[in-house]
Amino acid sequence: MKILIPGGSGYIGRQLSASLVNDGHEVVILTRGQRRAFPPPLAGEGQDGGLRDVTWDARTPSGDWVDELAGAQGIINLAGANVGSGRWTRQRMAQILSSRLAATSAIVQAIEATPTDRRPSVLLNASGIDYYGNRGDDIITEDGEPGDSFLARMSQQWETAALKAEPLGLRVVRMRTSMVFGRGAPAFNLLTLPVRLFVGGPLGSGRQWFTWIHVDDIIGLYRFGLENERLSGAVNAVAPDIRRQVEVAKEIGRVWHRPTWFPAPALLLRLALGTQSQLLLDGRRAVADKAKAAGYRFQFGGLRQALEEIRRR
Repeated sequence: MKILIPGGSGYIGRQLSASLVNDGHEVVILTRGQRRAFPPPLAGEGQDGGLRDVTWDARTPSGDWVDELAGAQGIINLAGANVGSGRWTRQRMAQILSSRLAATSAIVQAIEATPTDRRPSVLLNASGIDYYGNRGDDIITEDGEPGDSFLARMSQQWETAALKAEPLGLRVVRMRTSMVFGRGAPAFNLLTLPVRLFVGGPLGSGRQWFTWIHVDDIIGLYRFGLENERLSGAVNAVAPDIRRQVEVAKEIGRVWHRPTWFPAPALLLRLALGTQSQLLLDGRRAVADKAKAAGYRFQFGGLRQALEEIRRR
């Protein structure tokens, strides 16, 4: 297959591109600048399949990248400013939102301009498990009600923009992604840093439900969605072993052989991080019912199993 990946130079995009290219697919990364270094598996690019970069302006449906849509089988849209980098000033939050909406709208408009018989068949669009906002103990499936936090509203608007591809004949999958666990994953590094420095512990009360997914499984879900027509609509990209945050911290401590009894009070986190503290304090007990019903099998469904694999790497 030929697959376009807007925003493919980030952490997930690099791993996903490596996986696809190694299996002989053609990957076209839409990038606003020079591509970062890719992992060793891409050393074979240019053989069966291959990897190419195409520069794009994510704010407008024009340029050479639009021609790449014709004949492509799928689009995996990962484009958007990193929510974890930089303090959430009003300007930064506006950038986080606009970067996603502009890129997704440009993609949909470019699809509309592509001849019907040459359009991709599927758009897999990134979203966030924060779609549901801060929730209690209720088990949340993909039919769960949306939340009212900044990240929840952002995810809702992002998904609405992606859904405009459905009337154009595309199957749209909205991948509501939880925190990605993996070696080198930025959010995971930040989460485990206090533990590795012997000052880890519960964040706030620690009772909030903590959703996560191993990097191999988020890659697996995207590939499953490309190839499996049974998967459509919203998908909770979360591992089955969902625990409260304090239990996640303890498990990290066990695997890294570190204590986890230093609490970070919610008030302190809110004072230090402002609105951005919702990344650490908000929780929801979301389950991946749709992916499992469609036949996806998690490679790293258990928390201890996932952490031990990452540490071995």
